[in-house]
Amino acid sequence: MFQSFDATSDPAQGPGRLAALRDVMAAAGVDGFLVPRADRYQGEYVAACDERLAWLTGFTGSAGFAAVLADVAGVFIDGRYRVQVRDQVANVFTPVHWPQTSLAHWLIKQLSQGGVVAYDPWLHTVDEVAALTKDVAAAGISLRAVQNMVDQIWSDRPARPSAPFFAQPLELTGEAHADKRARLTKDVSDGAFVITLPDSIAWLLNIRGADIARNPVPQAFAILAADGHVDLFAPAAKVADLGDHLGPDVTVRDDFDAAIAALSGPVRIDPKSCPQAVRDLITAEVTEAQDPCILPKARKTEVEIAGSRAAHLRDGAAMVRFLAWLDAEAPKGQLTEIAVTQALEGFRRETNALRDISFETICGAGAHGAIVHYRVTRGTDAPVKSGELLLVDSGGQYVDGTTDITRTVIIGTPSGEHCDRYTRVLQGMIAISRAQFPRGLAGQHLDALARYPLWTAGLDFDHGTGHGVGSYLSVHEGPQGISHRNTTPLEPGMILSNEPGYYREGAYGIRIENLIVTVQAPEGPDKRDMLAFETLTHVPLDRRLIDTGLLSRTERDWIDAYHAATVRLIAPLVEGAARDWLLAACAPLEAATPFP
Repeated sequence: MFQSFDATSDPAQGPGRLAALRDVMAAAGVDGFLVPRADRYQGEYVAACDERLAWLTGFTGSAGFAAVLADVAGVFIDGRYRVQVRDQVANVFTPVHWPQTSLAHWLIKQLSQGGVVAYDPWLHTVDEVAALTKDVAAAGISLRAVQNMVDQIWSDRPARPSAPFFAQPLELTGEAHADKRARLTKDVSDGAFVITLPDSIAWLLNIRGADIARNPVPQAFAILAADGHVDLFAPAAKVADLGDHLGPDVTVRDDFDAAIAALSGPVRIDPKSCPQAVRDLITAEVTEAQDPCILPKARKTEVEIAGSRAAHLRDGAAMVRFLAWLDAEAPKGQLTEIAVTQALEGFRRETNALRDISFETICGAGAHGAIVHYRVTRGTDAPVKSGELLLVDSGGQYVDGTTDITRTVIIGTPSGEHCDRYTRVLQGMIAISRAQFPRGLAGQHLDALARYPLWTAGLDFDHGTGHGVGSYLSVHEGPQGISHRNTTPLEPGMILSNEPGYYREGAYGIRIENLIVTVQAPEGPDKRDMLAFETLTHVPLDRRLIDTGLLSRTERDWIDAYHAATVRLIAPLVEGAARDWLLAACAPLEAATPFP
Protein backbone atom coordinates (compact mmCIF):
# COMPACT_ATOMS: atom_id res chain seq x y z
CA MET A 1 0.00 0.00 0.00
CA PHE A 2 2.74 2.45 0.90
CA GLN A 3 5.85 3.60 -0.88
CA SER A 4 8.40 1.14 -2.20
CA PHE A 5 12.01 2.20 -2.42
CA ASP A 6 13.17 -0.33 -4.98
CA ALA A 7 13.96 0.95 -8.45
CA THR A 8 10.96 0.44 -10.74
CA SER A 9 13.05 0.14 -13.90
CA ASP A 10 16.50 -1.04 -14.91
CA PRO A 11 18.40 1.28 -17.27
CA ALA A 12 20.97 -1.46 -17.88
CA GLN A 13 18.29 -3.38 -19.77
CA GLY A 14 17.75 -0.45 -22.14
CA PRO A 15 20.12 -1.41 -24.97
CA GLY A 16 18.80 -4.96 -25.27
CA ARG A 17 15.16 -3.93 -25.10
CA LEU A 18 15.70 -1.16 -27.64
CA ALA A 19 17.34 -3.61 -30.03
CA ALA A 20 14.43 -6.04 -29.66
CA LEU A 21 11.90 -3.28 -30.35
CA ARG A 22 13.80 -2.26 -33.48
CA ASP A 23 13.64 -5.84 -34.70
CA VAL A 24 9.83 -5.77 -34.37
CA MET A 25 9.71 -2.42 -36.18
CA ALA A 26 11.82 -3.75 -39.04
CA ALA A 27 9.64 -6.83 -39.39
CA ALA A 28 6.55 -4.62 -39.59
CA GLY A 29 8.14 -2.36 -42.18
CA VAL A 30 7.91 0.86 -40.17
CA ASP A 31 10.56 3.49 -39.50
CA GLY A 32 9.52 4.46 -36.01
CA PHE A 33 7.31 3.66 -33.02
CA LEU A 34 5.94 6.02 -30.37
CA VAL A 35 6.01 5.00 -26.70
CA PRO A 36 3.99 7.39 -24.51
CA ARG A 37 3.59 7.17 -20.76
CA ALA A 38 -0.10 6.45 -21.15
CA ASP A 39 -2.72 3.74 -20.96
CA ARG A 40 -6.01 3.26 -22.77
CA TYR A 41 -7.77 5.39 -20.13
CA GLN A 42 -5.50 8.42 -20.68
CA GLY A 43 -5.00 9.16 -17.01
CA GLU A 44 -1.79 10.75 -15.75
CA TYR A 45 -0.75 7.70 -13.74
CA VAL A 46 -0.63 4.16 -15.08
CA ALA A 47 -0.68 0.64 -13.68
CA ALA A 48 2.47 -1.48 -13.61
CA CYS A 49 1.36 -3.36 -16.72
CA ASP A 50 1.21 -0.08 -18.65
CA GLU A 51 4.63 1.30 -17.61
CA ARG A 52 5.98 0.74 -21.12
CA LEU A 53 8.09 3.90 -21.18
CA ALA A 54 9.84 3.03 -17.90
CA TRP A 55 10.30 -0.61 -18.92
CA LEU A 56 11.89 0.33 -22.24
CA THR A 57 13.97 3.38 -21.34
CA GLY A 58 14.44 3.39 -17.56
CA PHE A 59 12.78 6.83 -17.22
CA THR A 60 10.19 6.79 -14.41
CA GLY A 61 8.87 10.37 -14.51
CA SER A 62 5.12 10.94 -14.54
CA ALA A 63 5.16 12.67 -17.94
CA GLY A 64 7.11 12.08 -21.11
CA PHE A 65 7.33 9.83 -24.15
CA ALA A 66 9.81 8.16 -26.45
CA ALA A 67 10.11 8.14 -30.21
CA VAL A 68 12.14 5.16 -31.41
CA LEU A 69 13.63 5.20 -34.90
CA ALA A 70 16.11 2.84 -36.55
CA ASP A 71 19.16 4.88 -35.58
CA VAL A 72 18.05 7.21 -32.79
CA ALA A 73 15.66 6.98 -29.83
CA GLY A 74 14.52 10.24 -28.27
CA VAL A 75 13.08 10.49 -24.74
CA PHE A 76 11.01 13.67 -24.57
CA ILE A 77 10.83 15.35 -21.16
CA ASP A 78 9.82 18.76 -19.82
CA GLY A 79 11.75 21.00 -17.42
CA ARG A 80 10.79 18.98 -14.34
CA TYR A 81 12.75 15.94 -15.48
CA ARG A 82 15.88 17.19 -17.21
CA VAL A 83 18.11 16.18 -14.33
CA GLN A 84 16.26 12.95 -13.58
CA VAL A 85 16.29 11.65 -17.16
CA ARG A 86 20.09 11.89 -17.39
CA ASP A 87 20.42 9.70 -14.34
CA GLN A 88 17.90 7.09 -15.44
CA VAL A 89 18.21 6.31 -19.14
CA ALA A 90 20.98 4.37 -20.83
CA ASN A 91 23.18 6.19 -23.32
CA VAL A 92 21.35 4.57 -26.23
CA PHE A 93 18.50 7.02 -25.55
CA THR A 94 18.77 10.74 -26.29
CA PRO A 95 16.96 13.19 -23.95
CA VAL A 96 14.94 15.76 -25.90
CA HIS A 97 13.75 18.98 -24.26
CA TRP A 98 10.01 19.24 -24.79
CA PRO A 99 7.95 21.29 -25.65
CA GLN A 100 10.85 23.45 -26.87
CA THR A 101 11.42 20.70 -29.44
CA SER A 102 8.15 19.31 -30.75
CA LEU A 103 7.76 15.68 -31.73
CA ALA A 104 6.81 16.69 -35.27
CA HIS A 105 9.89 18.88 -35.70
CA TRP A 106 12.13 16.14 -34.36
CA LEU A 107 10.61 13.46 -36.64
CA ILE A 108 10.94 15.70 -39.70
CA LYS A 109 14.58 16.31 -38.88
CA GLN A 110 15.35 12.64 -38.26
CA LEU A 111 13.31 10.88 -40.96
CA SER A 112 13.54 10.98 -44.71
CA GLN A 113 10.63 11.64 -47.07
CA GLY A 114 8.08 8.85 -46.94
CA GLY A 115 8.89 7.68 -43.42
CA VAL A 116 6.23 5.67 -41.56
CA VAL A 117 5.80 6.06 -37.80
CA ALA A 118 3.72 3.45 -35.99
CA TYR A 119 1.64 4.07 -32.87
CA ASP A 120 -0.79 2.23 -30.61
CA PRO A 121 -4.17 4.00 -31.16
CA TRP A 122 -5.32 3.13 -27.62
CA LEU A 123 -2.48 5.18 -26.15
CA HIS A 124 -2.91 8.42 -28.12
CA THR A 125 -5.87 10.77 -28.09
CA VAL A 126 -7.82 11.92 -31.11
CA ASP A 127 -6.33 15.41 -30.84
CA GLU A 128 -2.78 14.08 -30.53
CA VAL A 129 -3.07 11.92 -33.63
CA ALA A 130 -4.77 14.63 -35.69
CA ALA A 131 -2.18 17.27 -34.77
CA LEU A 132 0.82 15.03 -35.42
CA THR A 133 -0.61 13.73 -38.70
CA LYS A 134 -1.08 17.30 -39.93
CA ASP A 135 2.32 18.52 -38.74
CA VAL A 136 4.38 15.79 -40.43
CA ALA A 137 2.34 15.43 -43.62
CA ALA A 138 4.22 18.16 -45.48
CA ALA A 139 7.44 16.18 -44.96
CA GLY A 140 5.88 13.06 -46.46
CA ILE A 141 5.79 11.27 -43.09
CA SER A 142 2.72 9.20 -42.28
CA LEU A 143 1.35 7.52 -39.15
CA ARG A 144 0.20 3.91 -38.94
CA ALA A 145 -1.95 2.40 -36.19
CA VAL A 146 -0.61 -0.96 -34.99
CA GLN A 147 -0.79 -3.41 -32.12
CA ASN A 148 1.54 -2.24 -29.39
CA MET A 149 5.08 -3.23 -30.30
CA VAL A 150 6.50 -2.98 -26.78
CA ASP A 151 3.95 -5.56 -25.64
CA GLN A 152 5.34 -7.98 -28.22
CA ILE A 153 8.75 -8.04 -26.49
CA TRP A 154 7.66 -7.55 -22.85
CA SER A 155 7.49 -11.21 -21.87
CA ASP A 156 7.04 -10.73 -18.10
CA ARG A 157 4.50 -7.93 -18.30
CA PRO A 158 2.46 -7.65 -15.06
CA ALA A 159 -1.20 -8.63 -15.01
CA ARG A 160 -3.94 -6.03 -15.42
CA PRO A 161 -5.39 -4.59 -12.17
CA SER A 162 -8.35 -6.52 -10.75
CA ALA A 163 -9.24 -4.60 -7.58
CA PRO A 164 -12.99 -4.20 -6.92
CA PHE A 165 -14.76 -0.86 -7.16
CA PHE A 166 -16.44 0.65 -4.09
CA ALA A 167 -19.02 3.37 -3.45
CA GLN A 168 -18.23 6.92 -2.33
CA PRO A 169 -21.22 7.70 -0.07
CA LEU A 170 -23.56 10.66 -0.44
CA GLU A 171 -22.40 12.18 2.85
CA LEU A 172 -18.94 12.65 1.26
CA THR A 173 -20.01 13.74 -2.23
CA GLY A 174 -22.98 16.01 -1.53
CA GLU A 175 -24.79 14.90 -4.67
CA ALA A 176 -26.31 11.54 -5.62
CA HIS A 177 -25.16 10.05 -8.91
CA ALA A 178 -28.75 10.04 -10.20
CA ASP A 179 -28.82 13.82 -9.77
CA LYS A 180 -25.44 14.17 -11.45
CA ARG A 181 -26.58 12.11 -14.43
CA ALA A 182 -29.78 14.13 -14.72
CA ARG A 183 -27.80 17.38 -14.54
CA LEU A 184 -25.49 16.32 -17.35
CA THR A 185 -28.19 15.28 -19.78
CA LYS A 186 -28.42 18.89 -21.00
CA ASP A 187 -25.01 18.28 -22.58
CA VAL A 188 -26.32 15.13 -24.25
CA SER A 189 -29.67 16.28 -25.59
CA ASP A 190 -29.64 13.43 -28.08
CA GLY A 191 -27.37 10.55 -28.95
CA ALA A 192 -24.72 9.61 -26.37
CA PHE A 193 -21.43 10.74 -24.83
CA VAL A 194 -18.52 8.30 -24.58
CA ILE A 195 -16.60 8.94 -21.33
CA THR A 196 -13.14 7.44 -21.14
CA LEU A 197 -11.43 9.17 -18.18
CA PRO A 198 -11.53 7.06 -14.99
CA ASP A 199 -11.80 10.04 -12.65
CA SER A 200 -14.77 11.36 -14.64
CA ILE A 201 -16.53 8.02 -14.26
CA ALA A 202 -15.61 7.91 -10.57
CA TRP A 203 -17.16 11.35 -10.06
CA LEU A 204 -20.24 10.70 -12.20
CA LEU A 205 -21.22 7.43 -10.49
CA ASN A 206 -19.83 8.19 -7.01
CA ILE A 207 -17.51 5.20 -7.12
CA ARG A 208 -13.84 4.71 -6.46
CA GLY A 209 -11.32 1.97 -7.23
CA ALA A 210 -7.80 0.75 -6.62
CA ASP A 211 -6.59 0.08 -10.16
CA ILE A 212 -3.89 2.78 -9.98
CA ALA A 213 -1.58 3.15 -7.01
CA ARG A 214 -2.16 6.39 -5.06
CA ASN A 215 -5.19 7.34 -7.19
CA PRO A 216 -8.51 5.76 -6.14
CA VAL A 217 -9.94 5.61 -9.65
CA PRO A 218 -11.82 2.75 -11.33
CA GLN A 219 -10.47 1.77 -14.73
CA ALA A 220 -13.58 1.61 -16.87
CA PHE A 221 -15.36 3.18 -19.83
CA ALA A 222 -18.87 4.57 -19.87
CA ILE A 223 -21.56 5.74 -22.27
CA LEU A 224 -23.93 8.42 -20.99
CA ALA A 225 -27.23 8.47 -22.87
CA ALA A 226 -29.51 11.46 -23.38
CA ASP A 227 -32.00 10.07 -20.83
CA GLY A 228 -29.34 9.85 -18.11
CA HIS A 229 -28.82 6.10 -18.40
CA VAL A 230 -25.20 4.95 -18.20
CA ASP A 231 -23.61 1.83 -19.60
CA LEU A 232 -20.57 1.06 -17.46
CA PHE A 233 -17.98 -1.15 -19.12
CA ALA A 234 -16.00 -3.16 -16.58
CA PRO A 235 -15.62 -6.82 -15.61
CA ALA A 236 -18.56 -7.98 -13.49
CA ALA A 237 -16.21 -9.09 -10.70
CA LYS A 238 -14.97 -5.54 -10.25
CA VAL A 239 -18.46 -4.14 -9.56
CA ALA A 240 -19.69 -7.01 -7.38
CA ASP A 241 -19.03 -5.08 -4.15
CA LEU A 242 -21.19 -2.12 -5.21
CA GLY A 243 -24.43 -3.90 -4.33
CA ASP A 244 -27.42 -1.74 -5.30
CA HIS A 245 -25.38 1.50 -5.35
CA LEU A 246 -25.57 1.87 -9.12
CA GLY A 247 -29.31 1.33 -9.32
CA PRO A 248 -31.47 0.38 -12.31
CA ASP A 249 -30.31 3.22 -14.59
CA VAL A 250 -26.71 2.00 -14.75
CA THR A 251 -26.03 -1.16 -16.72
CA VAL A 252 -22.77 -3.03 -16.26
CA ARG A 253 -21.40 -4.49 -19.49
CA ASP A 254 -18.17 -5.99 -20.78
CA ASP A 255 -18.54 -5.53 -24.55
CA PHE A 256 -17.21 -2.03 -25.08
CA ASP A 257 -15.91 -2.41 -28.65
CA ALA A 258 -19.17 -3.88 -29.89
CA ALA A 259 -21.28 -1.34 -28.01
CA ILE A 260 -19.33 1.58 -29.47
CA ALA A 261 -19.65 0.21 -32.99
CA ALA A 262 -23.42 -0.21 -32.54
CA LEU A 263 -24.10 3.38 -31.40
CA SER A 264 -26.32 5.54 -33.58
CA GLY A 265 -25.49 9.21 -33.91
CA PRO A 266 -24.69 11.67 -32.82
CA VAL A 267 -21.90 10.23 -30.67
CA ARG A 268 -19.99 12.79 -28.63
CA ILE A 269 -16.35 12.36 -27.65
CA ASP A 270 -13.79 14.60 -25.99
CA PRO A 271 -10.89 14.63 -28.46
CA LYS A 272 -8.48 15.70 -25.71
CA SER A 273 -9.00 12.47 -23.76
CA CYS A 274 -10.68 9.96 -26.08
CA PRO A 275 -8.24 7.36 -27.48
CA GLN A 276 -7.97 7.29 -31.25
CA ALA A 277 -8.92 3.60 -31.13
CA VAL A 278 -12.33 4.50 -29.68
CA ARG A 279 -12.91 7.07 -32.43
CA ASP A 280 -11.99 4.45 -35.01
CA LEU A 281 -14.62 2.06 -33.61
CA ILE A 282 -17.47 4.56 -34.04
CA THR A 283 -19.43 4.15 -37.24
CA ALA A 284 -22.08 6.79 -36.52
CA GLU A 285 -21.86 10.58 -36.78
CA VAL A 286 -19.27 11.97 -34.33
CA THR A 287 -19.26 15.37 -32.67
CA GLU A 288 -16.55 16.71 -30.40
CA ALA A 289 -17.11 18.39 -27.03
CA GLN A 290 -15.48 18.63 -23.63
CA ASP A 291 -16.04 15.67 -21.31
CA PRO A 292 -19.27 16.74 -19.51
CA CYS A 293 -17.88 15.65 -16.12
CA ILE A 294 -14.73 17.78 -16.23
CA LEU A 295 -16.03 21.13 -15.00
CA PRO A 296 -18.71 19.85 -12.59
CA LYS A 297 -16.08 17.59 -10.99
CA ALA A 298 -13.73 20.54 -10.59
CA ARG A 299 -16.42 22.65 -8.88
CA LYS A 300 -16.47 20.94 -5.49
CA THR A 301 -19.71 20.80 -3.53
CA GLU A 302 -19.90 22.37 -0.07
CA VAL A 303 -19.82 18.84 1.33
CA GLU A 304 -16.61 18.06 -0.57
CA ILE A 305 -14.99 21.33 0.52
CA ALA A 306 -15.92 20.62 4.14
CA GLY A 307 -14.40 17.17 3.75
CA SER A 308 -11.22 18.66 2.31
CA ARG A 309 -10.94 21.04 5.26
CA ALA A 310 -11.28 18.12 7.67
CA ALA A 311 -8.74 16.03 5.76
CA HIS A 312 -6.26 18.91 5.79
CA LEU A 313 -6.56 19.39 9.54
CA ARG A 314 -5.96 15.68 10.11
CA ASP A 315 -3.06 15.72 7.67
CA GLY A 316 -1.72 18.96 9.12
CA ALA A 317 -1.53 17.41 12.57
CA ALA A 318 0.41 14.47 11.13
CA MET A 319 2.78 16.89 9.38
CA VAL A 320 3.38 18.81 12.62
CA ARG A 321 4.24 15.60 14.45
CA PHE A 322 6.58 14.72 11.60
CA LEU A 323 8.32 18.12 11.51
CA ALA A 324 8.75 18.12 15.28
CA TRP A 325 10.29 14.64 15.03
CA LEU A 326 12.52 15.76 12.15
CA ASP A 327 13.84 18.76 14.08
CA ALA A 328 14.67 16.52 17.01
CA GLU A 329 16.27 13.69 15.01
CA ALA A 330 18.04 15.39 12.11
CA PRO A 331 20.78 17.02 14.21
CA LYS A 332 21.88 13.56 15.36
CA GLY A 333 23.16 12.88 11.83
CA GLN A 334 21.59 9.43 11.44
CA LEU A 335 18.73 10.16 9.03
CA THR A 336 18.53 9.35 5.33
CA GLU A 337 15.87 10.20 2.76
CA ILE A 338 14.23 6.79 3.14
CA ALA A 339 14.13 7.08 6.93
CA VAL A 340 12.46 10.49 6.61
CA THR A 341 9.92 9.18 4.08
CA GLN A 342 9.06 6.16 6.20
CA ALA A 343 8.62 8.31 9.30
CA LEU A 344 6.28 10.71 7.51
CA GLU A 345 4.13 7.89 6.18
CA GLY A 346 4.05 6.45 9.68
CA PHE A 347 2.68 9.69 11.15
CA ARG A 348 -0.03 9.72 8.49
CA ARG A 349 -0.92 6.08 9.20
CA GLU A 350 -1.31 6.94 12.87
CA THR A 351 -4.34 9.06 11.95
CA ASN A 352 -6.16 5.72 11.40
CA ALA A 353 -7.88 7.42 8.47
CA LEU A 354 -5.26 7.18 5.72
CA ARG A 355 -6.33 5.11 2.72
CA ASP A 356 -3.09 5.61 0.80
CA ILE A 357 -0.48 8.26 0.11
CA SER A 358 -1.63 10.51 -2.74
CA PHE A 359 1.61 10.13 -4.74
CA GLU A 360 5.10 8.80 -4.24
CA THR A 361 6.70 10.99 -1.58
CA ILE A 362 9.38 13.36 -2.90
CA CYS A 363 12.08 13.63 -0.26
CA GLY A 364 15.18 15.33 -1.61
CA ALA A 365 18.17 16.14 0.58
CA GLY A 366 20.69 18.66 -0.69
CA ALA A 367 21.25 18.28 -4.44
CA HIS A 368 18.38 15.78 -4.75
CA GLY A 369 15.98 18.61 -3.91
CA ALA A 370 16.80 20.17 -7.27
CA ILE A 371 15.29 17.13 -9.05
CA VAL A 372 11.70 18.38 -9.15
CA HIS A 373 10.01 14.97 -9.08
CA TYR A 374 12.81 13.04 -7.38
CA ARG A 375 11.88 9.65 -5.96
CA VAL A 376 14.33 8.05 -3.58
CA THR A 377 15.35 4.42 -4.12
CA ARG A 378 17.68 2.23 -2.10
CA GLY A 379 20.35 3.00 -4.67
CA THR A 380 20.00 6.78 -4.35
CA ASP A 381 19.19 7.10 -0.62
CA ALA A 382 21.17 10.12 0.60
CA PRO A 383 22.00 11.21 4.14
CA VAL A 384 20.29 14.25 5.63
CA LYS A 385 23.23 16.54 6.38
CA SER A 386 23.70 19.62 8.50
CA GLY A 387 23.83 22.82 6.49
CA GLU A 388 21.65 21.41 3.70
CA LEU A 389 18.05 21.98 2.69
CA LEU A 390 15.56 19.10 2.78
CA LEU A 391 12.57 19.27 0.43
CA VAL A 392 9.61 17.02 1.29
CA ASP A 393 6.59 16.95 -1.06
CA SER A 394 3.92 14.49 0.04
CA GLY A 395 0.23 13.91 0.52
CA GLY A 396 -2.48 11.58 1.72
CA GLN A 397 -5.65 10.04 0.37
CA TYR A 398 -8.49 10.16 2.90
CA VAL A 399 -12.10 9.29 2.16
CA ASP A 400 -13.06 12.93 2.72
CA GLY A 401 -10.23 14.59 0.81
CA THR A 402 -6.90 14.48 -0.98
CA THR A 403 -3.90 16.40 0.38
CA ASP A 404 -0.67 17.62 -1.20
CA ILE A 405 1.88 19.67 0.73
CA THR A 406 5.51 20.65 0.32
CA ARG A 407 7.75 22.00 3.03
CA THR A 408 11.42 22.85 2.64
CA VAL A 409 13.41 22.95 5.89
CA ILE A 410 16.99 23.67 6.84
CA ILE A 411 19.06 21.13 8.71
CA GLY A 412 21.34 23.14 10.95
CA THR A 413 22.25 26.68 9.87
CA PRO A 414 21.17 28.10 6.49
CA SER A 415 23.33 30.17 4.17
CA GLY A 416 22.39 33.66 3.05
CA GLU A 417 21.56 32.28 -0.39
CA HIS A 418 19.26 29.67 1.13
CA CYS A 419 17.32 32.39 2.95
CA ASP A 420 17.17 34.72 -0.03
CA ARG A 421 15.79 32.07 -2.37
CA TYR A 422 13.40 30.61 0.21
CA THR A 423 11.99 34.04 0.99
CA ARG A 424 11.42 34.86 -2.68
CA VAL A 425 9.59 31.56 -3.18
CA LEU A 426 7.53 32.30 -0.06
CA GLN A 427 6.67 35.76 -1.35
CA GLY A 428 5.32 34.18 -4.53
CA MET A 429 3.22 31.72 -2.54
CA ILE A 430 1.85 34.58 -0.42
CA ALA A 431 0.98 36.60 -3.53
CA ILE A 432 -1.20 33.77 -4.86
CA SER A 433 -2.73 33.20 -1.43
CA ARG A 434 -3.74 36.87 -1.14
CA ALA A 435 -4.90 37.30 -4.71
CA GLN A 436 -8.31 38.76 -5.46
CA PHE A 437 -9.29 38.79 -9.10
CA PRO A 438 -12.32 39.32 -11.36
CA ARG A 439 -14.47 36.31 -12.15
CA GLY A 440 -13.56 34.97 -15.57
CA LEU A 441 -9.79 35.08 -15.16
CA ALA A 442 -7.78 31.89 -15.55
CA GLY A 443 -4.64 30.53 -13.94
CA GLN A 444 -2.55 32.01 -16.76
CA HIS A 445 -3.50 35.48 -15.52
CA LEU A 446 -2.24 34.76 -11.98
CA ASP A 447 0.91 32.74 -12.66
CA ALA A 448 3.20 35.77 -12.84
CA LEU A 449 2.27 36.78 -9.29
CA ALA A 450 4.11 33.70 -7.99
CA ARG A 451 7.18 34.32 -10.15
CA TYR A 452 7.66 38.09 -9.78
CA PRO A 453 9.80 37.98 -6.59
CA LEU A 454 12.12 35.51 -8.33
CA TRP A 455 12.07 37.39 -11.63
CA THR A 456 13.33 40.56 -9.92
CA ALA A 457 16.47 38.60 -9.03
CA GLY A 458 16.80 37.02 -12.49
CA LEU A 459 15.45 33.68 -11.27
CA ASP A 460 12.53 31.39 -12.19
CA PHE A 461 11.25 27.80 -12.03
CA ASP A 462 10.34 25.37 -14.80
CA HIS A 463 7.01 23.98 -13.64
CA GLY A 464 3.51 25.33 -13.24
CA THR A 465 2.61 27.22 -10.09
CA GLY A 466 -0.40 25.06 -9.33
CA HIS A 467 -2.53 22.12 -10.43
CA GLY A 468 -6.10 21.10 -9.67
CA VAL A 469 -6.72 18.52 -6.94
CA GLY A 470 -9.58 16.03 -6.69
CA SER A 471 -11.88 15.07 -3.83
CA TYR A 472 -10.56 11.64 -2.77
CA LEU A 473 -9.54 11.32 -6.40
CA SER A 474 -6.50 12.24 -8.48
CA VAL A 475 -3.96 14.53 -6.82
CA HIS A 476 -3.53 16.14 -10.25
CA GLU A 477 -6.92 17.13 -11.64
CA GLY A 478 -7.86 19.28 -14.62
CA PRO A 479 -8.91 21.48 -16.15
CA GLN A 480 -8.05 24.16 -13.58
CA GLY A 481 -4.48 25.15 -12.85
CA ILE A 482 -2.12 28.06 -12.34
CA SER A 483 0.37 28.29 -15.18
CA HIS A 484 0.98 30.47 -18.19
CA ARG A 485 -0.64 27.79 -20.37
CA ASN A 486 -3.88 27.28 -18.41
CA THR A 487 -6.86 29.09 -19.93
CA THR A 488 -9.70 27.59 -17.83
CA PRO A 489 -11.52 30.35 -15.91
CA LEU A 490 -11.31 29.76 -12.17
CA GLU A 491 -14.63 29.19 -10.40
CA PRO A 492 -15.75 28.84 -6.79
CA GLY A 493 -15.13 25.35 -5.44
CA MET A 494 -12.06 24.63 -7.53
CA ILE A 495 -9.19 23.27 -5.40
CA LEU A 496 -5.64 24.00 -6.55
CA SER A 497 -2.10 23.72 -5.34
CA ASN A 498 -0.03 26.86 -4.77
CA GLU A 499 3.60 25.77 -5.13
CA PRO A 500 6.26 28.09 -6.52
CA GLY A 501 9.84 26.90 -6.22
CA TYR A 502 13.48 27.45 -7.02
CA TYR A 503 16.05 24.82 -7.98
CA ARG A 504 19.83 25.13 -8.20
CA GLU A 505 21.05 22.04 -10.00
CA GLY A 506 23.61 20.08 -8.04
CA ALA A 507 23.02 22.06 -4.86
CA TYR A 508 19.46 22.31 -3.50
CA GLY A 509 15.78 22.73 -4.23
CA ILE A 510 13.12 24.88 -2.59
CA ARG A 511 9.37 24.47 -2.94
CA ILE A 512 6.59 25.66 -0.64
CA GLU A 513 3.13 24.26 -1.30
CA ASN A 514 -0.30 24.77 0.20
CA LEU A 515 -3.65 23.75 -1.23
CA ILE A 516 -6.19 26.51 -1.79
CA VAL A 517 -9.86 26.58 -2.78
CA THR A 518 -11.42 29.27 -4.94
CA VAL A 519 -14.11 31.26 -3.10
CA GLN A 520 -16.23 34.35 -3.62
CA ALA A 521 -14.29 37.42 -2.47
CA PRO A 522 -15.87 39.91 -0.05
CA GLU A 523 -17.79 42.64 -1.81
CA GLY A 524 -15.68 45.73 -2.48
CA PRO A 525 -16.67 49.37 -2.88
CA ASP A 526 -17.31 48.94 -6.62
CA LYS A 527 -19.39 45.79 -6.03
CA ARG A 528 -17.39 43.91 -8.67
CA ASP A 529 -17.75 40.15 -8.92
CA MET A 530 -14.40 39.06 -7.53
CA LEU A 531 -12.92 35.72 -6.49
CA ALA A 532 -10.23 34.86 -3.96
CA PHE A 533 -8.57 31.84 -2.36
CA GLU A 534 -9.06 30.15 0.99
CA THR A 535 -6.00 28.29 2.22
CA LEU A 536 -6.73 24.69 3.21
CA THR A 537 -3.24 23.66 4.37
CA HIS A 538 -2.10 24.71 7.84
CA VAL A 539 1.46 23.62 8.63
CA PRO A 540 4.25 25.93 9.86
CA LEU A 541 6.73 27.51 7.47
CA ASP A 542 10.43 27.33 8.36
CA ARG A 543 11.01 30.72 10.00
CA ARG A 544 14.76 30.02 10.10
CA LEU A 545 14.82 30.43 6.32
CA ILE A 546 12.83 33.65 6.13
CA ASP A 547 14.81 36.82 5.44
CA THR A 548 12.46 39.34 7.01
CA GLY A 549 14.38 42.19 5.40
CA LEU A 550 12.97 41.17 2.02
CA LEU A 551 9.37 41.14 3.24
CA SER A 552 6.83 43.93 3.07
CA ARG A 553 4.76 44.73 6.13
CA THR A 554 1.78 43.08 4.44
CA GLU A 555 3.77 39.88 3.82
CA ARG A 556 4.93 39.78 7.43
CA ASP A 557 1.36 40.22 8.62
CA TRP A 558 0.20 37.41 6.32
CA ILE A 559 2.82 34.99 7.69
CA ASP A 560 1.97 35.84 11.30
CA ALA A 561 -1.77 35.50 10.61
CA TYR A 562 -1.19 32.18 8.85
CA HIS A 563 0.81 30.86 11.78
CA ALA A 564 -1.77 32.11 14.28
CA ALA A 565 -4.50 30.26 12.34
CA THR A 566 -2.31 27.16 12.24
CA VAL A 567 -1.97 27.20 16.03
CA ARG A 568 -5.70 27.74 16.47
CA LEU A 569 -6.61 24.84 14.17
CA ILE A 570 -3.82 22.32 14.76
CA ALA A 571 -2.78 22.78 18.40
CA PRO A 572 -5.92 21.02 19.72
CA LEU A 573 -4.98 17.98 17.59
CA VAL A 574 -1.42 17.47 18.89
CA GLU A 575 0.13 17.23 22.32
CA GLY A 576 3.41 16.99 24.19
CA ALA A 577 6.61 17.74 22.32
CA ALA A 578 4.76 18.20 19.00
CA ARG A 579 2.51 20.86 20.52
CA ASP A 580 5.46 22.65 22.08
CA TRP A 581 7.26 22.59 18.73
CA LEU A 582 4.16 23.94 16.96
CA LEU A 583 3.80 26.88 19.34
CA ALA A 584 7.47 27.80 18.93
CA ALA A 585 7.44 27.32 15.15
CA CYS A 586 4.41 29.61 14.80
CA ALA A 587 5.68 32.45 16.99
CA PRO A 588 5.47 35.89 15.37
CA LEU A 589 8.34 36.70 13.01
CA GLU A 590 9.71 39.42 15.25
CA ALA A 591 9.69 37.25 18.37
CA ALA A 592 13.19 36.83 19.77
CA THR A 593 12.91 33.17 20.78
CA PRO A 594 13.93 30.77 17.98
CA PHE A 595 12.13 27.46 17.72
CA PRO A 596 14.09 24.23 18.21
